[in-house]
Amino acid sequence: MFNPEMTVAAINRMSERTLAANLGIEFTEVGADFMRARMPVDSRTHQPYGLLHGGASIALAETMGSVASNAMIDQSSLTAVGLDINGNHLRTVTEGDVTGTVRPIHIGRRTHVWEIRIEDEGGRLVNISRLTMLIIQRP
Repeated sequence: MFNPEMTVAAINRMSERTLAANLGIEFTEVGADFMRARMPVDSRTHQPYGLLHGGASIALAETMGSVASNAMIDQSSLTAVGLDINGNHLRTVTEGDVTGTVRPIHIGRRTHVWEIRIEDEGGRLVNISRLTMLIIQRP
């Protein structure tokens, strides 16, 4: 399903000097139909009250879905861009790490739809997001 060149090491190298790196997002696993990444809950990802910022969760979700879509297409002629994202924040987190898992809902020729589940260190659901990616010709 994913391009075999999209290894954890390759994805993390590609993410250097990006928003993902600034937030401490690190991909940890690429499976047959999923990817997993971890993000710290610390001063980079807190909102002013010391809780995980909802925007940081959405940034993790969009990063994961974007990488997953681009790992499925011919990047020499196509690129995947975010079209729509929504997320439900279900639990607060104040410290530690959260882990996101992205899985496909729909893989079409022009659109991909992904579900991203973000859990705390205890495996409790913190956020669930759905991301739609548009597949376009590379400019």
